[in-house]
Amino acid sequence: MKVLIVYYSTYGNTFKMAKFVEEGVRLVKGVEPVLRKVPELIPDSVINSKPEMKVGSEMQKDVPIVTFDDFREASGYAFGTPTRFGNVSSQLKNIIDQLGQLWFERIFEGKPAGIFVSTSTLHGGQEATILSLVSVLLHLGCVIVGVPYSVDDLYVTKGGGSPYGPSHLAGVDNKRDIDENEANICRNFGKRLAELVIKLNK
Repeated sequence: MKVLIVYYSTYGNTFKMAKFVEEGVRLVKGVEPVLRKVPELIPDSVINSKPEMKVGSEMQKDVPIVTFDDFREASGYAFGTPTRFGNVSSQLKNIIDQLGQLWFERIFEGKPAGIFVSTSTLHGGQEATILSLVSVLLHLGCVIVGVPYSVDDLYVTKGGGSPYGPSHLAGVDNKRDIDENEANICRNFGKRLAELVIKLNK
C-alpha cells in the first residue's frame, strides 16, 4: 500500500515538509511513501533570474513529476502547497483540475487524504488554504485527515501546525527553517495517514 505525497514548492519549504511527512509514513510497516512534485508553471527565465527560486528548484531536481498512475496506485494522499493569498498555488491546482477522469473512475473514494502548507507570515492563510482544499477532497470522496491534539506539539508550536494539518512559517524572506515542532507535526501527520490506510484496507 502507498501514500502519495504530492506537492508544489517554490523555495523548497513545502518540499522539506513533504520529506518529514515521508518520514512519518515510513514509520508504519506495510505502507510505502511515494514522493512526487507537480509541474512548474513559472518560466525557467524567471526562476533562473531569482537566486532563491533557483536554489529551491535545484534541491528538488531529483523528485519525479506526479503521474495519473501515481494517483491510481495510492491508498492515501498528502497534498502540499505554499499559500497564495489564502488559497492553493496555481501549480498544485493545475493538477487537481486534471483529476476529472480519475474522479469519474471513483479512484479516490474511501481513501484518507490531508493537506500541508507553508506561508511567509504567521497569519498568512495557513488554515484558510487547507480549508480551501478540503472541499476538493470531499468532492473526490476522500476521508479527511488532520492532526489531533494527541500530538503534543500542537500545544507549543510557535510557527505552524493546527488540527487542520501541518503548516510551516517560512518568514517574509522564506528562509526560516522548519522547527522541531513543525517537523514533528509533519511526521505525525504522515504516520496517521499511513495508519488509516492500514485500517481502511482491512
